[in-house]
Amino acid sequence: MTTTAAAFPGAFQQLLKLYRHRPDVVDDAIGRLLQEDQELRWSMIIGAYRDGDINLGKAAELLGLHELALRERFIELGIPVRIGASDVAEARAEADAISNWFNVEL
Repeated sequence: MTTTAAAFPGAFQQLLKLYRHRPDVVDDAIGRLLQEDQELRWSMIIGAYRDGDINLGKAAELLGLHELALRERFIELGIPVRIGASDVAEARAEADAISNWFNVEL
């Protein structure tokens, strides 16, 4: 018998409490869940993109897609595409990623 969150009142609150004390256990469990459930993985990554937590390139990387393919998919789905850095910190992060990619110092 599989236990669901609905069958376990307070499951999410317990998960948050556990995360405070054993983040490794929770991170591992979430990682396995995201590997197994592609719809959940897509939804969480797209949610992070929409919230501005990650950029298009990172979303594509996490989904295992080319950035242009993900951009086209977003356009098809009506998801706004953010192009370019939204602030100095993000621009610096992009520059650092490029320098790491090409092994050069900026």
